[in-house]
Amino acid sequence: MHIVKIGISHQIASLEIREKLSFSEQLVKQAMLELQRYDGIAENIIISTCNRTEIYVVSDNKNAAVHSIEQFLSNWFQLSINDIALLFSQLTDDEAINHLFKLAIGLDSMVIGETQILGQVRNAFLTAQQLKVSRKIFNELFKRVITFAKKVHRDTDIGRRAVSISYAAVELSKKVFGDLRDKQIIVLGAGKTSELTLKNLNDKDGLRITVISRTFERAEKLANKYAREAAPIEDLPIYLTEANLIISSTTSTTFVLTKETLKNSLGNRKGNPLLLIDLAVPRDIDYRVNELDGVFLYNIDDLQRVVDENIQARKKIARSLQQQLESERRSFQQWLNELPSIPVIQALQEKAAGIQMTVLESIHRKIPNLSDREVKVLQKHTKSIIHQLLQQPINHLKSLGSEEDQLENIRLMFGLNDERND
Repeated sequence: MHIVKIGISHQIASLEIREKLSFSEQLVKQAMLELQRYDGIAENIIISTCNRTEIYVVSDNKNAAVHSIEQFLSNWFQLSINDIALLFSQLTDDEAINHLFKLAIGLDSMVIGETQILGQVRNAFLTAQQLKVSRKIFNELFKRVITFAKKVHRDTDIGRRAVSISYAAVELSKKVFGDLRDKQIIVLGAGKTSELTLKNLNDKDGLRITVISRTFERAEKLANKYAREAAPIEDLPIYLTEANLIISSTTSTTFVLTKETLKNSLGNRKGNPLLLIDLAVPRDIDYRVNELDGVFLYNIDDLQRVVDENIQARKKIARSLQQQLESERRSFQQWLNELPSIPVIQALQEKAAGIQMTVLESIHRKIPNLSDREVKVLQKHTKSIIHQLLQQPINHLKSLGSEEDQLENIRLMFGLNDERND
């Protein structure tokens, strides 16, 4: 059996192209059922996200599988076979297996080590199982992939180091305060960066977050989306008396928060420290606020250094995983190679067990007065004889892989064809 992967991703195609060649959540089930009907497709799983569309299939003929996938994509997206061949890359067997392991860990993502793709791989697998288009081989492969990826994320820091500016801001805040619960947080601005900041903060219980913007309507709209409070920019001096953390990212061309404004609020703060994180370019916060007691300001360059260090750390962890990845791939490949011999091994074991039972029944008829202990000893030793006799043939069978002629010789040698035809 062969494993074939055909896909398109952010590495080889623009967002505009990827959008046109993706399967919506509503249609991906229909797509898997449709693909399963094509010639040479024994199993299939489709993973479709904003960054990639990848089709995995099991087939006994990889050339036929590639042709079927390309024909399916051509029909689904109304493109020529030549266009599909140009847009989609393909991997087979070891390369396809290795890619899937790397994909689930996040090594093939825009952000190395991100965890969202693991959930997407798992959901695609569960959907394929539900549709019964994932069977013996993909059930084994995807379970191994998902288990390994979970272990990597649990045992390493590959997904724990901040690699976006907004996430780095939140991580910095947690390092400074230890715990953000019950802290008064101001998100200054209502654009994309502010929304990312809210996303990174939103899953923390007990946070008091207020969105403040120069346009109150935008602040209110963003705050409502995340069930937070909004306030107009005119109220900023009031909030400064209680704020513990301000993360700012507006599009203002002048300082939104000046040294003078902040200095006027310090008398009412009773010495409580204030952390300011300025993510804006040009800067929102007057750099001179660092001259004030109890005020600590970080700008985007400070955070970018942290992000760059973390990206390098993730890459280093990724490189260190190569040996483990290769071990996982070899282990699955060995399982796959042994798969054709399993029915022969099972038939051999069943025949040996039948012979053992017949012999024990014969002994019992000839020596009916055996004690329970004597029966158990006979069972144990006859089983041991069978195990020792079969050990070498079974090891040999496992090494044969898919060599059907030799497997047939083993069946004939041990008289297993009779059992197969019963």
